[in-house]
Amino acid sequence: QVQIAESGGGHVQAGGSLTLSCVVSGSISGVHAMGWHRMAPGRQRELVAAIDRLGIADYAHFVSGRFIISRDNTKNAIYLQMNSLKPEATADYLCNAEVRSLVGVRGDQWGQGTQVTVST
Repeated sequence: QVQIAESGGGHVQAGGSLTLSCVVSGSISGVHAMGWHRMAPGRQRELVAAIDRLGIADYAHFVSGRFIISRDNTKNAIYLQMNSLKPEATADYLCNAEVRSLVGVRGDQWGQGTQVTVST
């Protein structure tokens, strides 16, 4: 069984910062690509940022250099530092991880999400 624990969401004023954390644990032999997606009311889920085991990151166009994703392979964890937050960033942020089971099978796992609310 795989557990994905997300934390760091909250309520912040526009222009503020938040750092999200995601840790993967459980019966796994490894974690490959990890990333953050977000889902706002009335909108489809969209990728925010992703990072592979080598630390190569990919960002959505709307990030515009304001977010930084990082990774600690020793903890199977990723972090998303979000700066200069705008009200349109208000959404449920979900962590995604491609994990490898104890028998070598790879599959996607999702966390429950952490809410981010940015007020004007």
